[in-house]
Amino acid sequence: MSLRIGILSFAHGHVGMYCGEIAKMDDAAVVAGWDDNPARGKEACEKHGAEFVADLDALLARDDLDAFIVGSETSRHAGHVAAAARRGKPILLQKPMALTLEDCDRIGEAVAKHNARFSLAWQMRCDPQNQWMRKSVREGLVGKPLMVRRRHGLSTQAWGKWFEDSWHVKPELNRGMFMDDASHAVDWFVWMFGKPKSVFAEIDTLLNPKIPDDNGVAVFRWHDGPIGIVESSFTCLAADETVLIVGSEGSIVQRWGDGTSCTPDPTPHNRGLRFKRAGEKDWTVVGIATPPAHGERIKDVARPGVEFLLGQREPIATAADGRAVTEALLAAHRSAAEGRRIEL
Repeated sequence: MSLRIGILSFAHGHVGMYCGEIAKMDDAAVVAGWDDNPARGKEACEKHGAEFVADLDALLARDDLDAFIVGSETSRHAGHVAAAARRGKPILLQKPMALTLEDCDRIGEAVAKHNARFSLAWQMRCDPQNQWMRKSVREGLVGKPLMVRRRHGLSTQAWGKWFEDSWHVKPELNRGMFMDDASHAVDWFVWMFGKPKSVFAEIDTLLNPKIPDDNGVAVFRWHDGPIGIVESSFTCLAADETVLIVGSEGSIVQRWGDGTSCTPDPTPHNRGLRFKRAGEKDWTVVGIATPPAHGERIKDVARPGVEFLLGQREPIATAADGRAVTEALLAAHRSAAEGRRIEL
């Protein structure tokens, strides 16, 4: 029998992309959806062939739903996950987990109390190039990691007025761009090296005051681990290199790894990932192709997400992972506000 999925809010656009991919699957289907914005919910449900349910409790009470995907505004995650968890069914939550540690704990406690399997949807963890980098670093391909930099950004000023009026940039719903989208790079570091021990950061609004925290740099430290640098600009129109991993015995470089650098031109993309070790004359190209557009990376969350909901794999990211990312992001914001290193 096909997995029957209910959607709790289509606020986050990535959820619609997941729905589009799920429609192609034989073992899953989006059956129904709810949204506190009825117009948005009805439009999305019509697009994806699902029934729109106007009442959240009515959706959650349905016996013909096997699992839930939560795509609401970030500040509403805790309430929606807690409500869904009471049904004891698997839940996939769009990132980031929450805006406060209290809400992270509310989510963790709810899914544990009701034995509801839970995962966050982080696209970098589902990307084959990122999976190769994590495996290679852990296997010592370039020795001990000493300094690691991950750049991640968007060109929001080119998206039109709709974005500066969207929930993504309303502090009460999402805080700002660093909390929202730099979270991808911070999660990548947590996935690679675990929870950091400290952070020093500069985060500010440099272009459009309606789009807060559009540029930021955070420097993380780990116990017996590397210096990790997150560079996130959401005023970036063009870029190239995404990741630099400097190890004691070599380096790994990834190019074209985010929306501003992964363009629709596929010509060079089979050369997006490479490494060079001590004593080697030339770079070795890793034969994992770069997607022709960044949206393909987002869509790639759908398959592992469905496999998790079916019970066929472990979570993409656990509640503990999500809490660690939120803690790191909040510490970065505190560091920028107070001008000092923050211990986690």
